[in-house]
Amino acid sequence: MSDFPGWLAPHVPAPARHPGLAIAKLGAAQTLARGGFALTSPAFRSGEELDASFTAAEEDAVAPPLEWSAPPPGTQELVLVVEDASGIGTKAGADPACHWLVWGLAGQRGKLLEGEVPPRTGKNAVGNSDWLLPDPPEGETRHYLFQLFATELPLVLMPGAGRAELLASLQGSITACAVLHATFTGGGEDEDAAWEDDDF
Repeated sequence: MSDFPGWLAPHVPAPARHPGLAIAKLGAAQTLARGGFALTSPAFRSGEELDASFTAAEEDAVAPPLEWSAPPPGTQELVLVVEDASGIGTKAGADPACHWLVWGLAGQRGKLLEGEVPPRTGKNAVGNSDWLLPDPPEGETRHYLFQLFATELPLVLMPGAGRAELLASLQGSITACAVLHATFTGGGEDEDAAWEDDDF
């Protein structure tokens, strides 16, 4: 995709290089992984497929667990933005679909447990504050980018704020950022689930 930052390209696979990503707009070579700041998950390595338990393929699906290392000294707050970086079905120039907006995370090493309700959340692409379950069409692989930002100023946002408001409030205050990539292919679990149901 055009206009994708060169400093970010080595950390994001080609199909996920949506120029409208939050990290493409707010991050910089100087802040990416600054001081070893990193975002990981005990449930998947970067580039791996999300387990169905974190997607629309399962009824009781929840958000995946996430862990992060210590941000730079002076960090007031951490902000998480998860977006569908595939750009499939979006108009040229459109923002990527937002799956999760989280802020109010303490500016220190920490984690979100599987299914844990974060301190503050904003509106996702469908207008609610939940983890928007990945639900690609059958056979289609989508790319999801988990983006974590450290900010030197506490955010003054009302719960339920949208992506545009959040990104605007982060302008100029990012001290570090980290990225974690996952994929999910639609339709792969349905047949297996049907067989399992028939067995009982």
